[in-house]
Amino acid sequence: MSITDILSPSDIAAALRDCQAPDSFSPKKFFQISGMSKKSSSQIKEIFRILDNDQSGFIEEDELKYFLQRFECGARVLTSSETKTLLAAADHDGDGKIGAEGINLFINTIMLLRMCCK
Repeated sequence: MSITDILSPSDIAAALRDCQAPDSFSPKKFFQISGMSKKSSSQIKEIFRILDNDQSGFIEEDELKYFLQRFECGARVLTSSETKTLLAAADHDGDGKIGAEGINLFINTIMLLRMCCK
């Protein structure tokens, strides 16, 4: 399965255009523009699996640097501060990676965005 099976290519392109400049990435805004904030829990879990590049069951900081490239190959790498912000948003236990608990936190964050940003 590809990310474009879940998210619209035009929404992905718009989200990537919005954060082209270094240090302009906002997880909340990216999730909204890309359409992730409108997806079901099962769709979010599938997106998580796609983002878990090494299929370890965790998304580590090294993988997060390439977060935007998982949506489009030519996208830029996240800066160190952007990577840390994204990690902090979903690293439930502070171990430096997003795991099973983080999946739920990640999904809950998306759901909260859906409720507060309609």
